[in-house]
Amino acid sequence: MFQYPAEIANRLDQIIAVFETPTLGLTNLLLERHGADAAAFRLIGTGARALTYGQLLEHSGRFAAGLAKHGIGPGDRVAVLMGKSADYLTALLAIWRLGGVVVPLFTAFASPAIAYRLRASEAKAIICDGTQAGKLDDETLRGTESAPVVIVSGGEPGGHVPFERLLDDTAAPVPASLPGTAPFVRIFTSGTTGQPKGVDMPLRALASIHAYAEFGLGIEPRDVYWCAADPGWAYGLYYAVLAPLLLGHCAILVEGGFDAHRTLDVLEDEKVTNYAAAPTVYRALKAEPRREGLALRRASSAGEPLTPDINQWAPTALGVAVHDHYGQTETGMLVNNHQHPLLQTGLRSGSMGIAMPGWSPVVLGSDSDEPAPVGSVGRLAMRLADSPLAWFDGYAGDVEKSREKFSGDGEYYLTGDAARMDADGYIHFFARDDDLILMAGYRISPLEVEAVLNAHPAVVVSAVFGVPDALRGERLEACVVLSPEQVGKDMDEALKQWVKDRYARHAFPRVIRYVSSLPTTPSGKIRRQELKEERIREISAEIEPPVADPERGI
Repeated sequence: MFQYPAEIANRLDQIIAVFETPTLGLTNLLLERHGADAAAFRLIGTGARALTYGQLLEHSGRFAAGLAKHGIGPGDRVAVLMGKSADYLTALLAIWRLGGVVVPLFTAFASPAIAYRLRASEAKAIICDGTQAGKLDDETLRGTESAPVVIVSGGEPGGHVPFERLLDDTAAPVPASLPGTAPFVRIFTSGTTGQPKGVDMPLRALASIHAYAEFGLGIEPRDVYWCAADPGWAYGLYYAVLAPLLLGHCAILVEGGFDAHRTLDVLEDEKVTNYAAAPTVYRALKAEPRREGLALRRASSAGEPLTPDINQWAPTALGVAVHDHYGQTETGMLVNNHQHPLLQTGLRSGSMGIAMPGWSPVVLGSDSDEPAPVGSVGRLAMRLADSPLAWFDGYAGDVEKSREKFSGDGEYYLTGDAARMDADGYIHFFARDDDLILMAGYRISPLEVEAVLNAHPAVVVSAVFGVPDALRGERLEACVVLSPEQVGKDMDEALKQWVKDRYARHAFPRVIRYVSSLPTTPSGKIRRQELKEERIREISAEIEPPVADPERGI
């Protein structure tokens, strides 16, 4: 088992100590303690410009005064439906100056998703871009305890409060100081397994964000840092916005949506040295012509397991391997192929790394709270007594779902994922508990089969899932996106044989469907459950005899 160097243990203690004081002020932690003239963000839009810590302090102070006049104060929840911009940063920092709670909303959400989160959070106000205001009709706003104030940045306010009006007051309110248990974010899970659930992040959770920035991402003062994740989701909010502000580091923030060609332009033009993004981003970059002269020293990935094909491509195309990292909305990051020099242990194919300092992982048996044998698949959990960075204590207003996240009389936090851990402490993601395929007595991870399929030269990306089968209980099926030059070709037998030869002779997809794209969540995760349910509906409409398997006699 990997042992952390004493320097890392000491540094972790220092980080935690900052957030264990009786009261905490976000304005001080994120802005005031850094030099006023130091750059906080480099905004990339039609041009590029720097925002200093002093400018953010002044603008957010003014906006906080305007929010206070609309009754926003400590503990009030304010939804933010905005793209990456200076106004977005001003809004976040103003809410936090007042001791309010930010409810991040992804700008790709349709009105029903927005309405659900407004009601569930009981938001007192919502700040949005002008391009988003049309989603806030009466139906969307109805059902909240009291109609939230709508504040619109840019464009026509349409009867709502203009963002600029709240910047008129120069008398900034005194920054709030709150206990470490006070929430400052209510963020909703992505909803891949049921209705999204509200997670209240307390101030003391900032210790976990700071620790990951140093240990997992390995951000150093010399870095040009860019986390490309959208801050409407946990990874983006935590590590594109909060992490660099905690460190007093200048980070890149790119306005607008994702575009692979533009991403490479920014990496090249800004000489980015430390980059973090989802696996879907790296897959999109694979399809672009190679760029010379990238300055990357570190590249990290989170959101879904990183399949080996990425690191067959990345060292040549990007100049560095991509380090897979694992975490959750409810915890921040838990397991990493760490970028910190004292924690780098070498990449092992298919492993998401070792536990981050401050977390104590254990793989529990499928049916008990006893640790599973080394190397066997079980339920990935965190032993809370030995995890000083743990902060999640349940979902807002949902006792039943909260209870499901803990086991052993509160001894363990259950991630809901299946994994295995080797004798050296490397953890290999196996599947979401809900995604495991049980076929003829075998437990099969769809992600492992996908990793093999994605390595085929003709495959861009794939999704594997299980459907009911009269003989086996379940059988594997796959949806595959082929490279443009292979579209229309009969690839069934070649792909099945590829999986048999490189994974297991029994665990190949019996049915392969070819599609132009795969459904994903707004944060980029493949919606396997949606594909599975669609296929089950198709099967139920057919009379389908069992398919014999001569290789296994079934």
